[in-house]
Amino acid sequence: MSKNKIFILLPDGIGLRNFAYSGFYNHASEQGLDVVFWNNTPFPIADLGFSEIPMKNAKINPWTDIYKNVKIQTEIKLNIKRTKDNVYNSYRFPFSYSTIKKTAKSLLVQSLSLFYFSDNGLLKIRKKMNKAERKTAYYQDCIETLKKEKPEFVFCTNQRPVLAIAPILAAQDLGIPTATFIFSWDNLPKATMVIETDYYFVWSDFMKKELLFYYPNIKETQVFVTGTPQFESHFDKSKILSKEVFFEQYDLDKNKKYICYSGDDVTTCPDDPKYLEDVAIAVRELNKKGDSLGIIFRRCPVDFSGRFDKVIDNYKDVIKAINPLWEKIKEEWNTILPTQEDIHLQMNTIEHTELVVNLGSSMIFDYASFKKPCVYLNYDVANKIDKNWSVSKIYNFVHFRSMPNKKTVIWLNNAKEIEDKIKLGLQESFETVENAKNWFEIINQHPPEDSSKRICKTIQTILAN
Repeated sequence: MSKNKIFILLPDGIGLRNFAYSGFYNHASEQGLDVVFWNNTPFPIADLGFSEIPMKNAKINPWTDIYKNVKIQTEIKLNIKRTKDNVYNSYRFPFSYSTIKKTAKSLLVQSLSLFYFSDNGLLKIRKKMNKAERKTAYYQDCIETLKKEKPEFVFCTNQRPVLAIAPILAAQDLGIPTATFIFSWDNLPKATMVIETDYYFVWSDFMKKELLFYYPNIKETQVFVTGTPQFESHFDKSKILSKEVFFEQYDLDKNKKYICYSGDDVTTCPDDPKYLEDVAIAVRELNKKGDSLGIIFRRCPVDFSGRFDKVIDNYKDVIKAINPLWEKIKEEWNTILPTQEDIHLQMNTIEHTELVVNLGSSMIFDYASFKKPCVYLNYDVANKIDKNWSVSKIYNFVHFRSMPNKKTVIWLNNAKEIEDKIKLGLQESFETVENAKNWFEIINQHPPEDSSKRICKTIQTILAN
């Protein structure tokens, strides 16, 4: 019996980890799916032994990006109107006026978003965006590829990129069913849905409710809860190195216990270097009192800046930087690509550290997978780099409202209590870990190691019907 050919659309590098580096390809093959990666990333999928078709002439209509930004502004304003909640304003990116061209674009987006501020206006903007993309040579190339290859399903790994619009429209215009995966736990309140597909794959029942709330034009029968492959690797213990090998490989002190400081990008946390310094000072003090601790600093994979260098150098007695193994192809953040090696590095970093300290990231779920606690930074430093930034802005984001209770993490409410909270995390963290696991179950369908299987099974179900 011939297998059903499906295209896995990679409009950018975001989907590599979930669908190229996970067990997805093997599970798909086992379930009778012939997977072909429709690849718009610089990474050669064929090197992994997978079938791929590189995309050609992937260039959007100049108006598409303007319409996308109008759509985002309109959705955010409609969400505020619908909920009477101004938190959605915090999801706006500031307009740029640094050049004449950027000023003109910013003013145009603001004007159009005022003009189209209604549900009907939003529908018109979506139609304009699709009409613009159908005029591109890129769209025609997608049509030709699909006619030649004849896939039975097109699955997009990320709902955000404008470069996904043309191939999805081409598939729909040819009568090929389409789906997209919502790639991150915080995406839906941010108005990041750029493409419209026939089906939507989400992490959890919680995310399904979000999707139907923010996009009432989507029907419940179009949405499938599958979980995300993002955490699958944590349950493959064959990739775990022994402590001796890992410590030797990264020049760690075998007599120390390590905690992980997981960094953020500069936009999310401009004061991250100061927070790292505060934790390093506390660890130093604990060591003076008889502990033997160290910090493994894992920077945000898309942060290649030197902003942490001074702190790392000043506290090299306690901080060991182990950088993520991502490849920087271009300057844009979405062209910084994950590697399979980094998945293994992250797993082993979690395995060989006692807890993680960070500012509100999903690393809590990575550590929960290893039954280890998470410490959330929850105070503003004295001399903030950006006076308008605050941790309160981060924890006010909608996705944190899914946290079952405040004891899901260990909160660092000021620098003076870091010592005590680290000791707490090292000694008495059972309740915190259990609550984190409960939050993980709310956020992501369990068991998490079966997400790829569920996605493949769902695709088969759609094709059968």
